[in-house]
Amino acid sequence: MYMLALIQSLQDFLLGLLGDSPKALIITNLILVAFTIFIYWLFYFIVFRVFRKLSQRVLKEDSQVQALKIQKQEILSAEEVALILNRFLLAVSWFFRLWIIFAFINTTLGLFEWTRELSHTIAGLVGGVVGGMWNAFIDYLPDLFTALVIIGIAYMFIKLTKLVFEGMGRQRIKIPGFYPEWSRTSYSLLRLLIIAMTVVVVFPYLPGSDSPAFHGVSIFVGVLLSLGSTTAVANVVAGIVITYTRAFRMGDYVTISGTEGKIIERTAFVTRIRTPKNVEVSIPNASVLSDKVINYSTQAKRGGITLHTGVTIGYDVPWPTVQQLLLSAAAATEHVSDEPAPYVLQTSLDDNYVAYELNAFTQRADIRPKIYSELHANILDAFHAAGVEITSPHYRAVRDGNEAAMAPVVAHAHEES
Repeated sequence: MYMLALIQSLQDFLLGLLGDSPKALIITNLILVAFTIFIYWLFYFIVFRVFRKLSQRVLKEDSQVQALKIQKQEILSAEEVALILNRFLLAVSWFFRLWIIFAFINTTLGLFEWTRELSHTIAGLVGGVVGGMWNAFIDYLPDLFTALVIIGIAYMFIKLTKLVFEGMGRQRIKIPGFYPEWSRTSYSLLRLLIIAMTVVVVFPYLPGSDSPAFHGVSIFVGVLLSLGSTTAVANVVAGIVITYTRAFRMGDYVTISGTEGKIIERTAFVTRIRTPKNVEVSIPNASVLSDKVINYSTQAKRGGITLHTGVTIGYDVPWPTVQQLLLSAAAATEHVSDEPAPYVLQTSLDDNYVAYELNAFTQRADIRPKIYSELHANILDAFHAAGVEITSPHYRAVRDGNEAAMAPVVAHAHEES
């Protein structure tokens, strides 16, 4: 209004100075348009510069923004507070910029006789909409304040619970019977519960929450979630159960659903394993819960896991010789423990051979395939060096002196009868 009065005064001054001829009217209108552009550009520039300076001052490292604390407990860091203030300043800045642009367009239209009516119409429409929105906002302020207080309390409670569970995860806070690996899942569950309760409590304070359209949308969203989340919910619940049963931890070497490898990630829906061949396998948590889980790392930490492999040797080789060769192969294998000591079992006496089983221990569950490979190679070397033939896989053949079946060194071999 003040801007229109100023322009009207300038227009009267120019008409009095230049006269009311057509040429004078054109010059007057051009001067008024230039003056309007300059004034609104100046307003826009001032608003832009002021809010830019405020934003830079808020975000700079040595700003005076302080962290939000309650009794020395930090709820929001200084960086988070600065970011919130910066976003608020940005929103206010854009509000003023848009208002200046609208005022410039409306004022420019009001300068000319043939567009003045359009200017008044636009001003009335925008004024009515803005006025209605303002009145609705004023009426909604009590409910808005209540909703913000509830959300603020919920947010601070979530931050406090996060600090507590982080302390439990790092073992700064210890509760008997509560394991550190439970902290992350427990915090996620509690946070979800707090958010759900906050939504239920805040819902009646939302504008239009009692309208039929709002209820219809809520029912539609609920039906979609119930129809599309059956499998997802099963995986989430399974993931929670897996966490509290402590079937495995991050980095453990396991076998799940026939897949052997190292646990590299466990999300709310899947568990990911990296196999010895560097293949990443994703297994749904529901499948993990319903299947057998073999955790090699847990037993390795308690004294070692058992490595067992079998060979079949003919009756012509004394069992002490076989036992000695198997134990020597185990002793030559890297990462096989001396304690507990390896041992050999005779598992069966078949028609043409005796079945032996070598049992050894290792604490390196993460490289089981490599240890097995080295152990098998050492067994082959030991038996070939001793001239003892391994008769597995099972077969029958007529001996013709083929060196591919027998090692050239036969110092301990028995003569065939």
